[in-house]
Amino acid sequence: MKQELKQMLAELTAITGLAGQEQEVVRHLVELLTPLADQVEVDAFGNIFAVKRGQRPGPRLMIAAHSDEIGAMVKSVEANGFIRFHKVGGTLDPLLLGRKVLVNGHVGIIGVKAGHMQTPEERTRVVAANDLYIDVGVESAEAVAALGIKVGDPIVYVAELNSLGGNPDRVFGKAVDDRIGCAVLVKLLASLQEVEFAGEIHAVITVQEEVGLRGATVATHRVNPDLAIALDTVPAGDTPDINTNKELPIRIGKGPVIQVLSGGGPRGFLLNPSVKKFLVEMAQQARVPYQLAVFSGGNTDASAMHLVRDGILSAAITIPRRYSHSPVEMLDLNDAVHTLQLLRQICLNLSAINDLSFI
Repeated sequence: MKQELKQMLAELTAITGLAGQEQEVVRHLVELLTPLADQVEVDAFGNIFAVKRGQRPGPRLMIAAHSDEIGAMVKSVEANGFIRFHKVGGTLDPLLLGRKVLVNGHVGIIGVKAGHMQTPEERTRVVAANDLYIDVGVESAEAVAALGIKVGDPIVYVAELNSLGGNPDRVFGKAVDDRIGCAVLVKLLASLQEVEFAGEIHAVITVQEEVGLRGATVATHRVNPDLAIALDTVPAGDTPDINTNKELPIRIGKGPVIQVLSGGGPRGFLLNPSVKKFLVEMAQQARVPYQLAVFSGGNTDASAMHLVRDGILSAAITIPRRYSHSPVEMLDLNDAVHTLQLLRQICLNLSAINDLSFI
C-alpha cells in the first residue's frame, strides 16, 4: 500500500492546482473515483462528491480532502517581459528567491539580485513578494502574451516528489498538503469494494481550502452529514527549530493526528468529546498508532464544517508533515497508511455515529 500511495501522490503533486484553479486535479480525481463510487458529481464550485452506499441504511459520513495548493497568480507583465505576481494562500516570502516555478505551464525563475551587487543589508533581508519578479525567458510583454500567459494565470512551484536517501518512506515535494489526503481517500474507497457496511460514505474533494475553507462550507451544506471528517496534513514539531514538547508535540512516523483543537478565534475548531472518544476507540480497534494534538497555528476544513446548518459533528484527522507550505513538504508514508486504516475502521462502524452526542 505504501508504494501505491507514493505513486498516486507523485501523480497528484505533479499537477498544477492553485486554489481557485484546481480543474486539472479535479478532472484527474474524478477519473480515479468514478470506478470506485456509486455516484460521482462535481458542483459549480469545483468540489467532487463520490458516494459509496452500504448494503444497509445507516448514518451519513463525509470525509473531505482538499485539492488546492498554495502558490501565486500573475498580477502584471512589465514591458521588458518580467512578470509580477500576487501570492495565493500561505506562500512564504523567504522561500521564493531563486525558485523554479510554472507559470500557466511555462517554466520560469523567480529572479534574485546577483550576490555581487547586494549590499550587506540586502544579503540578510527577506525580499517581499511584491518586490520580486519572474523571468520566463522572453524580453517583451508581447512575447509573454504570445506564450498565452495573462493576468490571473496560476503560478506554482516546480518540485517533483522524491524520497530521502536515509529513509525511502520519507517523501517530499510540493502540494503534499493535501494531495496525500486525496490519495488516501481514493485508496480508502478502493479498500471498501465488496465490503459490507451500513450507511453512506461521501468522499469529498474540496477546493479553495488554502484561501478560507470555502469549498468545505459549500460541500458540507450539500451533504448534511451525521459526521464530517477533514482529512488533511498538519505541521510536525519534531525539528531542531521547534521546541517539540512546549510548542508542537506532533511527530512524523508516529501515526495520524486527531486534532482536539485547531486554529483560534472565530475560525477555530474544538473536537466534541464524544467524537474524540469514538475516534480513539476506532484507532485502538484498528491497532494503529495515533496522536492527540492541540494546534492553534492553523485550520482544516473542520473549522468550516462544524458551523454549517444547525451544527455538524466534525473532526480533523491529519497526517504529520515537516516543512509546511514549502516546495519540500515531507511526510512518512507509514502515517498515510495508518490514516487509511483508521478511516476504514470508522467506515466499517458507521452505526456507532448514531450514539454520538454532546451529553
